[in-house]
Amino acid sequence: MSIFGKSVFGNKATDSIPAPAAGDGAAAPEAAVRKSDDEWRQELTPEEYHVLRQAGTERPYTGEYVDTHTEGVYQCRACGAELFRSNEKFDSHCGWPSFWAPLADGTVRYIHDRTLGMERVEVRCSNCDSHLGHVFAGEGYGTPTDQRYCINSVSLRLVPRDAGESEAAQS
Repeated sequence: MSIFGKSVFGNKATDSIPAPAAGDGAAAPEAAVRKSDDEWRQELTPEEYHVLRQAGTERPYTGEYVDTHTEGVYQCRACGAELFRSNEKFDSHCGWPSFWAPLADGTVRYIHDRTLGMERVEVRCSNCDSHLGHVFAGEGYGTPTDQRYCINSVSLRLVPRDAGESEAAQS
């Protein structure tokens, strides 16, 4: 069961296991990639660390992928897990890259976020538990899922479609 009582918005991604109630002994799923805080600080730039590991947000309209239309796959900048495809990216004009669904089931997980006095759904990488952004529904964008995955550019790394083909040809 998700935080909404049914599949999170009914999209491709799987439900996150809700945080255990105090004293019930249930554990949240663990990320495959586990590193110490010091290891993350050594591997990531200060901005990447702030967003990915401290759930920060980059300033709107400043990220490298806001207006990008390059075909390819967007990976988690922290661990390299494939998260989104360019075919699901759309122009929402909100200041951050927007996608209408994740790449596949289980690539992201959801957390009920009540910070800043708002009710939101945080999106995290399922592989390393890094903060990516938030997902919103019912905003009228006319996407196939009527959702907007509002993702920080600094959380992502775009692997252009042509780059993957040229690497395969060299092998």
